[in-house]
Formats: sequence, structure tokens, C-alpha cells
Amino acid sequence: MLLELPLAPAPAAKRDIRKVSADDLKAFMVEHGEKPFRAKQVLEWLWKNTAGSFEEMNNISLSTRELLAKHFVINGVAVHSSQLSSDGTVKSAFRLHDGNLVEGVLIPHDTRMTACISSQVGCSLTCKFCATGYMDRKRNLDAAEIYDQVVRIREQAEAQYGTPLTNIVYMGMGEPLLNYANVVESVRRITAPDGLNMAPRRITISTAGIAKMIKKLADDEVKANLALSLHAPNDTKRNEIMPINEANSLAALKEALQYYHQKTGRKVTYEYIVFNDFNDSLTDAAELYAISKWLPCKVNLIEYNPIENADYRNAEDDKIVAFHKYLADRGVQTNIRRSRGKDIDAACGQLANKEKTEAA
Repeated sequence: MLLELPLAPAPAAKRDIRKVSADDLKAFMVEHGEKPFRAKQVLEWLWKNTAGSFEEMNNISLSTRELLAKHFVINGVAVHSSQLSSDGTVKSAFRLHDGNLVEGVLIPHDTRMTACISSQVGCSLTCKFCATGYMDRKRNLDAAEIYDQVVRIREQAEAQYGTPLTNIVYMGMGEPLLNYANVVESVRRITAPDGLNMAPRRITISTAGIAKMIKKLADDEVKANLALSLHAPNDTKRNEIMPINEANSLAALKEALQYYHQKTGRKVTYEYIVFNDFNDSLTDAAELYAISKWLPCKVNLIEYNPIENADYRNAEDDKIVAFHKYLADRGVQTNIRRSRGKDIDAACGQLANKEKTEAA
């Protein structure tokens, strides 16, 4: 008669150490006979020194590092591939611990070095002009994964240009305000003295327009700038290209933005892609001028970057110039944002992983 031996219990899954609170890490250290201050050392290595492994923590004893490695993992983000544009823009596909890929962009400029980062794998919104909008949303990024994109792009800025990163825009893949908690936590880590210590005024969160979450940004006193991807000056046109507008009308966004400004005192940036024969007339400019009166703001007029799945085209240059003049002549702070990285699909609206991911 064969005796069935009981199966050995499966080993407990290791926790991602960057999801462990400072208090819990301190308790872990004490429980395992370590001094409480070791927790602070470890957290400094993780967030300030951006360590990607426990082996790098060279002021911590080998036995403590082995203890950490036994119980925890660091789910870091790695550069999977990079492309260099003819204008100096660098687009990278970042590999996550589960095999998914997201894209981020380093955008060099005469006076700044900007990281454009993603907040979701794919996107649940279906903006008709955006390549990411034609992808499914697989999952949210956690705060550390967002943070790591900044670290990797900062490394690229220093290696490629010998220049530090100056600005961060949450304008990559995904809708940041639909991953609110992780985005806000990543901003906190990026701006913290024991993190990357970047100035909040150098960070911009861009949203397609989630009214209740814009109010929450104000209530939570999130230290970052806000940009609204407007792209159309009335509900009829905005509904056509941005289905999110059906549940977040311009009237709802007006109320939310005025609330945001009243609570924070900050200007809002309106991002406005100028599409050929769609929203590029002076009538459209007049409607946008009316929107600019809602609260102190600036307007970025953006060149459109064609994608495979959509038939939209960039407006003619003379129309963009006339549109700019109409607003500027009426005192609206207006900039024309020329596209960067178009030859490597790194420009605004073009981010979409064309490689099959390991997790697909």
C-alpha cells in the first residue's frame, strides 16, 4: 500500500519591498533581530539612491541584505529598447516585471530636458486621434513603476546629453486620473527630499478630463501642475473625438477647473491639437478664447501626428499661425508646440507598443 505524503506548502510569494510602508518595514526589521534604523537606510537606498538590487546597499551588512532578498523583491523597470530621433528625442519601451511594456520619451530642448511618462499599460479611453486609445488597458502602473520611468529617462538625459532632467509630464500612455492613487504617490516620491527631490512646479499631470478627479487633486493639495487635453472648443466636436466628454462635458469641466484654481491658485494649461478642417477655424479660435476666460490659463497649440488607425491630419501651418494670432492678440498666453520625435513615433498621440509583450 502506497502512502500519500502530504505536499509541502508552497513558499510564500515575496513582497515588492517598495509597496511596504516605512512602519511595516521597521516592524519587520525588529521582528528579525535588526535595528529599527535599518528600515530608514533601506528606504533611502530604494528611493533616493534608486537601488535596483539589495546587493547595491553596501552600507548594510551582507546578512541583512540576504534577509531582505529572502523575503522581498524589487520589481524594477528596465529599458527594453530605445530609439533616437533625428531631432534628438529618445523613445524607450520599458519592460515591467510581468513582461508588459510601456513607452516613455526624453524630449530635449534648449532650456529644458523633459521626461514624458506613462501611467497605465494601454488606456481605457478611446480618443479617436490617439494611438494608445486603440489599445486595451491591461493594468495600472504602480507608483514605483512610474517613478522608475523617471529614473531611467534621467539616466538617458545624463548619458546622451550630460544634462540633468528638468521637467516631467504625465502625458504618455494611459489616463493619469484613472490611476489616481499611484500617480499621486509617484509625484510625492519624485518631489520628496528623500526621493528625487524635483520641484513640483516642474511636474505636469495631463488629463483628458475627469471632472471629479480634478476636484480631488485640489482637495488633496497635490503639488503638480495640471493640463487639460481639450482638443475641441465645444461639446459636439469634443464628443466626436473624445468619448470621455459625454460623461465629463465642458460645463462639468469648467466647474471642476474653477474649483481647482480657487483651491490651489494655479493656472491650468489647455492642450489643443489643431486638426485640419475640424477645429482650426477662427470660429473655433473664438470658442477657445471664451474657454480661456474661465480661469487663468495658457494654451498650447499642438501639431497633430498622424497614426495608422485614424484619418485626421495636421492643420495647415498658416491656419495654426492665424489661430495663434487670434488668441495672442486677445491677451491669451499661447504657444505653438512643434512635434518632436515624429520619425520614431514618439510624438504626442503616437505612443503604442508595436512589439508583442511577454505578458500578451
